[in-house]
Amino acid sequence: MGEANALLHGFEVALTFHHIALMFAGVLIGILVGVLPGLGAPNGVALLLPLTFTMSPVSAIILLSSMYWGALFGGSTTSILFNIPGEPSSVATTFDGHPMAKQGRAAEALATAFLAAGFGALVGVIVVTLIADDIAMFALRFSPAEYFAVYLLAFCAFIGMGGADPLKTAVSVLLGLGFAAIGIDTVSGEVRLTFGFDELVKGVSFLVAVIGLFGIGELLATAEEEMKADEVSAKLGLGAVLRALLSMPRHIVALLRSTAIGVWMGITPGGPTAASFMSYGVARRFSRRRKNFGRGEPEGVVSPETADHAAGVSALLPMLALGVPGSATAAVMMGGLMIWGLQPGPMLFQERPDFVWGLIASIYVANIVALVTVLSTVPIFAGIMRLPFAVLAPLILTICLTGAWMVSGSGFDVLLALGFGLIGWLFKKLDYPIAPLVLAMVLGDKAEDAFRQSMLLSQGSLAIFWNNWLVAGLMAFALVLLFFPLIQRGFALVATRPMKRSRA
Repeated sequence: MGEANALLHGFEVALTFHHIALMFAGVLIGILVGVLPGLGAPNGVALLLPLTFTMSPVSAIILLSSMYWGALFGGSTTSILFNIPGEPSSVATTFDGHPMAKQGRAAEALATAFLAAGFGALVGVIVVTLIADDIAMFALRFSPAEYFAVYLLAFCAFIGMGGADPLKTAVSVLLGLGFAAIGIDTVSGEVRLTFGFDELVKGVSFLVAVIGLFGIGELLATAEEEMKADEVSAKLGLGAVLRALLSMPRHIVALLRSTAIGVWMGITPGGPTAASFMSYGVARRFSRRRKNFGRGEPEGVVSPETADHAAGVSALLPMLALGVPGSATAAVMMGGLMIWGLQPGPMLFQERPDFVWGLIASIYVANIVALVTVLSTVPIFAGIMRLPFAVLAPLILTICLTGAWMVSGSGFDVLLALGFGLIGWLFKKLDYPIAPLVLAMVLGDKAEDAFRQSMLLSQGSLAIFWNNWLVAGLMAFALVLLFFPLIQRGFALVATRPMKRSRA
């Protein structure tokens, strides 16, 4: 009853005209931030932060969090329409969202993405409300060894169960780990793999790589195929929204599974990007329609979008309760809390319940506001796909290059984006999967840091990865997934031998 009363008090704080107006403003700004590749929610929150210094902490956090939800919704728009992820966490949405748009189902893809995202955010905040303390305490049990095991599990899942050639997938992962290693070594402080380019000291920006691999790479592949305008057209109307809404019950398993993945990855420092990739990989492995993945399968849109938003909501929990941000955006928000004179941690719930529960209540309301706003714009966004490719191509290229430049204001990043565009085009030509490369770039630094910290703790002994049931279970599961193709082939050979003998 204590939590219920606190939440009701939170709704009293959130449901004022002033705060609802801030929610609408934040969501609209966030959609714009999400649509523009290269800007991203963390940068958007950082740019808005100075404007909140004169506000009360409750009003400020409602504005910033609403902008975050809008950015998460907006990031899927360009992912689906142009194959350009507006947010890093929207990369997995491109795998099936853009093929749906190219098939003339842009409105259906957008509506499916937005509805799944709304479900993930809503269920995510309910879970956070009900079991926040228990999950936060369990997350504290994770040491560097457990984190490395989780990252290894993600890599092995892609290699063993991704659906593509395991060797090609492994090459893609290793290439991504190589790109992630460029720049300053976070443990020793040494500069590595820059090849004399001072611009690479800061490393390869993940956003620049994504813009090149997906946006420019897709543009080159499409130009080579000389697609006609009618091949990328889209039907307008709200009927697609209604059809997507009616189809949601079919995806209930994927929705619940992806929400669970998202909540867990949000509370632990995996973040929305890792959650969306993991959810997509699990869905692709266990779906009855897994053969359609990558060709315009709605479940391939539902899974990453649900996990993305569930993780985005859940990432605020460790920031508030433990002072450990679960995502880059949560880290920027935590800086805001300190500027406003608030100290994240368990005492925050006791000292400022109006702030904590006002924020949690605003998440319920702001996500409904965001969902209604983006669903009403589906026909407008889908109408963009009716433009001829000759008009879209320069527009897409301009967005890509502008987004690459906006990452750090560097012309070198623009050249890097063009280079990654060529890599993306070659990967498509040679049938190499791009997703494992992107995943390795996202998790490469984190995995390396976790491994080296584990080695320092154990004085170089690999036994640290097997010294308790949690890390040992994760490592064993990772190895099973890595060698799953060989295990499957072995079972197939055993099954065929009796048949051959009986025929003889």
